[in-house]
Amino acid sequence: MLQFITDLNKALNDFIWGVPAMVCILGVGLYLAIRTGFLPLRKFGYAMKNTLGRLFKKEQAADGALTPFQAVCTALSATVGTGNIAGVAGAIAIGGPGAVFWMWVSALLGMGTKFAEVTLAVHFRERNKNGDYVGGPMYYIKNGLGKKWMWLAYLYAFFGVCAVFGTGNATQVNTITASINTALTNYHIIGAEALPTSNLIIGIIICIVVALILIGGLKRIGRVSEKLVPVMAVLYILLGIGLIVLRIDKVPAVFAAIFQGAFDPAAFTGGVVGSFFVSLQKGVSRGIFSNEAGLGTGSIAHACADTDDAAKQGLYGIFEVFMDTIVVCTLTALVILLGASNIPYGQTVGAELTISGFTNVYGNWVSIFTAVAMCCFAFSTIVGWGLYGARCAEFLLGSKILLPFNIAYCLVSILGATTDLGLIWGISDTFNGFMAVPNLIGVFLLAPVVLKLIKEHFNKKQA
Repeated sequence: MLQFITDLNKALNDFIWGVPAMVCILGVGLYLAIRTGFLPLRKFGYAMKNTLGRLFKKEQAADGALTPFQAVCTALSATVGTGNIAGVAGAIAIGGPGAVFWMWVSALLGMGTKFAEVTLAVHFRERNKNGDYVGGPMYYIKNGLGKKWMWLAYLYAFFGVCAVFGTGNATQVNTITASINTALTNYHIIGAEALPTSNLIIGIIICIVVALILIGGLKRIGRVSEKLVPVMAVLYILLGIGLIVLRIDKVPAVFAAIFQGAFDPAAFTGGVVGSFFVSLQKGVSRGIFSNEAGLGTGSIAHACADTDDAAKQGLYGIFEVFMDTIVVCTLTALVILLGASNIPYGQTVGAELTISGFTNVYGNWVSIFTAVAMCCFAFSTIVGWGLYGARCAEFLLGSKILLPFNIAYCLVSILGATTDLGLIWGISDTFNGFMAVPNLIGVFLLAPVVLKLIKEHFNKKQA
């Protein structure tokens, strides 16, 4: 039975991340770039000034909403996770160094897609029975396209509920247990025979802490995210930059491998990875897994922002993709390509490859710091995706489903800590692809609304 599920998922994954996903993700991204006059690149300085320059401005949000900073931190908390650590490692191992190049391409196009998603989510959001703002792909499809497209909104919400348990929870918990256990075994605090017990304890602790945060509602999620995200990002970026400085002499060769390997993977993988399309596919799919541009999930958090300017909040979408993929994913790729002594091309790998890159350069002591950083990354993702799953479940079945959903979501943490997640990683990838298709159809059809909101925003600025 397990083999049947594995084979079925592989067939679905190969299909959805084959031509359909490539056409939707790259095609819609290019379409939006052209329609907006390459807004993310043309107005990049303006976007950074109005996002990075305002991140720490003290603001108070109205009831049922988050401050713009809390909204972007909640969205970043969900994107900056195992996609940046295990996802990049997996992309390089399966797609070669050239997969990093295709991550960059997907990010450059994804900035426009994320901008459109966030703008539409704020514009078409609603208030739920508790008075909280609710929005995202299912709401901009419903309110922007009308009743005849409701099936597409329900389809997105259904795929969203299915995806959060793997993408947002089990795989994240698995990364936390792997990083903690690496640190504990490196210092001989525990032996291999104690790992199952350690995994169970970690899973139970995560389950309890996540429950306390999610039960606290939207405001508590926002407060946790705005404190956790800046700390984890700074710690990881500093460790990555330090490693690059120590291996600066090898940086030109690594960038050559990335650019040349994008079109000739076999030249750098010993022939293990020889397909250009595999490199493209893994780079794009893992890039989307990381920055979520095209999935629409981040817009669910942004829809909670206390703002009356949808396009202004959309600028945070540009900042989010830039920070997630161009900065953090690139750092991770350089850590692996500069630090890892042996990359097992053609094999499935995860966070352990990134950790080995750090420890080979810094020594075993750094495993403590990487464990802390990776725990923060993964835990913040669990919290962020908990919000996404709750919003999708609420759209499908109403507010009565929220408590059962949160209980089930928290309990999955124990499963993620104690089982082998090879199949769950694959299923998560598949559902991410299924989520992307209805979302990108909605964004494509609502592009004229995005253009109208952009024009209104800049007319207001000129006035």
